Amino acid sequence: MSTASINTTALRHRDANAPLTDVIDAVDAEAWNKQSPCEGWTARDVVAHIVDTQREFLIGRGLDVGERPDLDDPAVGWREHTGRVATLLTDDTLVDAPYEGYFGPTTLGATFEQFYIWDLLVHRWDIAQSAGIPAAFTDAELDRMEAGADSFGDALYMDSVCKSGVEAASDDRQSRILARLGRRAEG
Repeated sequence: MSTASINTTALRHRDANAPLTDVIDAVDAEAWNKQSPCEGWTARDVVAHIVDTQREFLIGRGLDVGERPDLDDPAVGWREHTGRVATLLTDDTLVDAPYEGYFGPTTLGATFEQFYIWDLLVHRWDIAQSAGIPAAFTDAELDRMEAGADSFGDALYMDSVCKSGVEAASDDRQSRILARLGRRAEG
């Protein structure tokens, strides 16, 4: 299938998923149980969170995402899960399906882009931090992270979304955006 025939949601998922998968593949086995920047969560817990929230959303829309993958090896489980999701997102009818979302009428694709793809970006940094892997974002990714945070309004700081913002460790854009999301990136 050519890129031209893939819908925007599938393309954005692919673009956010590839660098996350690279980070997940680079995590050493012993680093999976290290504390992440997400309070009370290890790196493995962060992957489980991404898998479980995506599954919950898609199953809640009546979609078959198969069995939950085993996360004993998070990289293998992640690839299994995200492959299924990528396949689902190529269905234009699916991504255009309307439903009543948290912020009002929307589509499955719009919600997946606003929250679940945004989550791939933010949690890529969390997993990388746990494992001591550098995680730099492109300007386009930072734009997406910032736009996503803006779209949540005050709901950004609801339980299970982001901690309250913190003071940025440095004045670079990535540090400022991560600080807004309750994460301290050392400059």
